[in-house]
Amino acid sequence: MIAALRMALVGATLLATPLTASDFKDMTAEQRADFGAQVRAYLLENPQVIAEAITILQRQQEQAAVQAESSLIAQNYDAIFNDGFSWVGGNPDGDVTIVEFMDYRCGYCRKAQAEVAALLKQDPNVRLIIKEFPILGPQSELASRFAIAVRGLYGAETYGPVHNTLMAFKGDISDTSLSQMAQGFGLDYTQIKEKMTAPAVNNELAQTRALAQALQISGTPTFVLPDRFIRGYAPGPDMAAMVNEVRKTQ
Repeated sequence: MIAALRMALVGATLLATPLTASDFKDMTAEQRADFGAQVRAYLLENPQVIAEAITILQRQQEQAAVQAESSLIAQNYDAIFNDGFSWVGGNPDGDVTIVEFMDYRCGYCRKAQAEVAALLKQDPNVRLIIKEFPILGPQSELASRFAIAVRGLYGAETYGPVHNTLMAFKGDISDTSLSQMAQGFGLDYTQIKEKMTAPAVNNELAQTRALAQALQISGTPTFVLPDRFIRGYAPGPDMAAMVNEVRKTQ
């Protein structure tokens, strides 16, 4: 706020007396003191100028932030929306895509899952992409490797239910718990476990981490739409509103 106030004062100064940089440079010490006194008097007589300048500055900063995020998305568009390996749910041919970077040990990811499910039910024209982004420790990575291995061995239709089960699971993620989970789905855990350390799984996790770094994503959940980020949990109605905003601009 102090920096903003300083910039606001500069803006107010320029409103009061439009001078160039060379004008300031060429001033004598006496002229600068006189100029400062005039500015002070102007601001005391017109204090609303400071609030107006701060409002303008904040608006400009917000617009710059939006433009910067849109640029990040555009620069990494194919890696975000068409990486060729991430699971695709919702309507694969939907007109708006939401990409979620998630971690199975993330409480807010679990909370967001219900909101996303409700959104997909409410809006059947949304495409959802899940990116495995385990950042909360060894159990997170173990869970993601399991999910990716299941998808590689048994396909997207099996991945969906396994993903949901992992998201709802409240115990420790371990070799024992994953073996029991695989058994519950009628899957071969020995085969899955071997796949979990395969180069394809390693490469997928590495690519997703690199993409997250490029997008300045450091937390989960993070949602990426074609022109904006939702960094953190957002209620379903807010997400629906953003989807509709994107839809209007396409």
